Amino acid sequence: MILDNSTKFNCEVDLSPDDFKPVTKEVQQSLITMGENTSYWKDAWRRLKENKIAMVALVTIILIIGFAFIGPFLSPYTYDQQIRGHENLFPCMEHPFGTDKLGRDLLVRTMVGARISLLIGIGSAAIVLVIGSIYGAISGLAGGKVDTVMMRIVEIIYSLPDMLVIILLRIVLHEPLTKAFDSGKSFGVLQTLGPGIIAMFIVYGLLYWVGMARIVRGQVLQLKEMEYISAARALGANNKRLIYKHLLPNCVGQLVVTTMLQIPSAIFTEAFLSFLGIGVSKPLASLGSLASDALSGISSYPYRLMFPAVAISIIILAFNLFGDGLRDALDPRLKR
Repeated sequence: MILDNSTKFNCEVDLSPDDFKPVTKEVQQSLITMGENTSYWKDAWRRLKENKIAMVALVTIILIIGFAFIGPFLSPYTYDQQIRGHENLFPCMEHPFGTDKLGRDLLVRTMVGARISLLIGIGSAAIVLVIGSIYGAISGLAGGKVDTVMMRIVEIIYSLPDMLVIILLRIVLHEPLTKAFDSGKSFGVLQTLGPGIIAMFIVYGLLYWVGMARIVRGQVLQLKEMEYISAARALGANNKRLIYKHLLPNCVGQLVVTTMLQIPSAIFTEAFLSFLGIGVSKPLASLGSLASDALSGISSYPYRLMFPAVAISIIILAFNLFGDGLRDALDPRLKR
């Protein structure tokens, strides 16, 4: 096609003075973010930082960990040290949280109690994570009759009253564990925790993983239909490799969130058991046992109940808020 030089093209563009104004910083940042090739975890961290409540909860958790694990080493007192003449002191400069009826410093006992609660919460969540993720992945990947049978087992376990099982198991284990501890053999931290907390760990391993298993199963049922799973099967990958190399790594976001939300649940369970008197063995302190000991003098010494109760509330609230923030940050459907 030959164009005549006399042919004119209409190339007019409608422009206005607003088109030449500098863009705002928000627009610049959005363009930069859109142009970056960010990974899943970097993008999740960016969304998490934008959630102010979650970041405040994260800072609170870090401060609680420092309070529980570093604080006792900075205190001039130990959690079981009885100071004569300092019984039932109200909060003062020497004892900021006051003392109990035996003259023990409540600040260091609250620190140690928070440490015990955190360790039990994290340990229980780890048990739930390991058992629940493996069970759910196997059930979802196997499918068919195997999946049906495994889910019926989960439903049966769901129907068991967990708190009653913990109490009954503690009663059953109390005598054999006491004899074992008194035999002279060294059981380390198990002897310190006592039969109540050991029973709690056992019940978490037997009962509490079912929620995690259901979540992982649902994720695996979706993922196993993906093309990369079919490609891995075609290349000869067995079920074990599919679970550990392909399925569970792609469920890690949901696993992290569920585990984080499991920690406050375990902390509350431990506090409740210790409040009933079937928690950690004395003289070791936990937040629940501190609250239980404070009931006898609550009308005269309310501070003895106030400090452990506030500590439990702050710990549980911080983990719940941070878990909610993680859930929002790790959800790919919220990606902007």
